[in-house]
Amino acid sequence: MSSELDSTGGSIPPNPTSEAPDRVRTTEDEAAGRRRIATWRRRTSRALRHRLRAFRARVAARPTLNLAYRIGIGVVGTVVLAIGILAIPYPGPGWAMVFAGLGILASEFAWAHHVLGWVRVRYRKAMAWYSARGLGIRVLGAVLTAAVVVATLWVLNTFGWFAGWIGVDGEWLRSPLQR
Repeated sequence: MSSELDSTGGSIPPNPTSEAPDRVRTTEDEAAGRRRIATWRRRTSRALRHRLRAFRARVAARPTLNLAYRIGIGVVGTVVLAIGILAIPYPGPGWAMVFAGLGILASEFAWAHHVLGWVRVRYRKAMAWYSARGLGIRVLGAVLTAAVVVATLWVLNTFGWFAGWIGVDGEWLRSPLQR
């Protein structure tokens, strides 16, 4: 049975129902498919990087636009970074947002690039230390995280708000900011 040619010139494996499966050939075809996908990704990322660099060069050629662009990147990166820092103690993407904010800032500012590298190294070391500890430290981390979440909900008067819905009146449920 003959194989068809795909758009890249490689052969498409024949229909497996028409022939007995050949284990070695399947593995070779899978490897060839992975290589084609990797090549496509490299070409696509190169083209995208080229377009982004060309865009940035056009912006940099106009001083006023360049200043506005850098200010915009600074504001967006700082907002994402600040939200990430506030979200660190809570379950969710706090650290991912910190890295995203620093990445946005690092696209325009050398100092942010250095800070991003420094924070990555410290984060990896801290996570390696935390992972190497026993169950007790992990449970303690979970308890402390839960305590921070409960304290935040109390300060924001979430418990007092819900208590009013169900008819429970307790002074201790109200936030100290609402007293």
